[in-house]
Order: sequence, then structure tokens, then C-alpha cells
Amino acid sequence: MYNYYPWYPMQQSGGFSPYAANMGVRQQNGNGNGNGDGNGMLSMEQSYIENILRLNRGKRANVYMTFEGNPDWQSMVFRGIIDEAGRDHIVLRDPEAGRWYLLLMVYLDYVVFDEEINYQYPFE
Repeated sequence: MYNYYPWYPMQQSGGFSPYAANMGVRQQNGNGNGNGDGNGMLSMEQSYIENILRLNRGKRANVYMTFEGNPDWQSMVFRGIIDEAGRDHIVLRDPEAGRWYLLLMVYLDYVVFDEEINYQYPFE
């Protein structure tokens, strides 16, 4: 099985875990979900792809994805309008084709917009 995150040693081995850094934030907030505001959204002090995509809902985008090990379609471009974005997914609507795509972030390479994007850098 292909390991998508080979640079993260397993937590069981006592090595580094990307989730360990968030544990202090969760404990400080007291709400247990790692958010700064307690309403289910991530704090704007954190610049994550999902937050940037949420700021740009309704904009047309080209989403480039790579599916390693697939002999039929190793990479694809999905074109449409960003409807939603979550921690592990993007919902893209293609009005010309009448389709909606639920795309997994694990396959995401990059996103190209046809217009200026909304972006708020952390701590502004």
C-alpha cells in the first residue's frame, strides 16, 4: 500500500506527529475541537488550504489532482465553481456539464483561479 505521507513518522514509534502540535491548542481552548472560536470553524490565524478555498466560494477554479498508481488516469484537471471546502475535501460544481464533484484533498496538487482570490494571511 502506498504511504501518502512518508515524511510523517508514525506516532506509535514515539516520533514526530503532525497532530501533536495541535494538542496544546485544543487543551488551551477547552472546547476539544482545536478551534479558536468554538463555532466549528478554524481560526483565521491558521492559513490552511480549506480556509483559503472557503474564502473563495463561488469562484471559478481549475483543480489539478494526481492519482498515483492509476493506469487509466494518473492526473486530471477538474473545472468548475467552488461550492464548499472541508478539511479533507472540495465540492466543485460544473454548471456546463451539470455535475458536482466531491474531490479528496489527499490528491490535490494545486488550484488555479481565473480571477483574483480572497486571501487573509495569518495574524493580519
